[in-house]
Amino acid sequence: MKVNLPAFERAGVMVVGDVMLDRYWYGPTCRISPEAPVPVVKVNTVEERPGGAANVAMNIASLGANARLVGLTGIDDAARALSKTLAEVNVKCDFVSVPTHPTITKLRVLSRNQQLIRLDFEEGFEGVDPQPLHERINQALGSIGALVLSDYAKGALTSVQTMISLARQAGVPVLIDPKGTDFERYRGATLL
Repeated sequence: MKVNLPAFERAGVMVVGDVMLDRYWYGPTCRISPEAPVPVVKVNTVEERPGGAANVAMNIASLGANARLVGLTGIDDAARALSKTLAEVNVKCDFVSVPTHPTITKLRVLSRNQQLIRLDFEEGFEGVDPQPLHERINQALGSIGALVLSDYAKGALTSVQTMISLARQAGVPVLIDPKGTDFERYRGATLL
């Protein structure tokens, strides 16, 4: 089967999904805490990386496509860090800010090449009105060559069928980065 693809550097790709910030704290451990039987980590390196749908958008941009990211975030330092980091790699962010929720953040503490703990800062976005996401998709349909829906089951894609339908009606292919085993919810997508 032969498929004709547009020049990738001109392709507009919109990623909609569960946006996260991955934080990593690194440092040596040389003793056990007197307060509890846990190692004491002297943090000497901190990294922040786009996670979830943000990582997908960053990877698409690294391949040369024009990437636009839409997702739900809080109004907080994590959302600002994501916007800044993604702008540096040419991903256009169009976040829907939800003042009652924090941006989903995963913090990993590592020492001696071993992850000691992961702390999740999240409430999920189930129950948040999906209409602003639909509006952003509708506004972009004339200028994108593909819609990627990146599902990490955190609530941004609770209306995934509506999103698929909007894109299909405009003739835009829909690619799914799925979560779970209920693939029926992605019916109508071009590719899973």
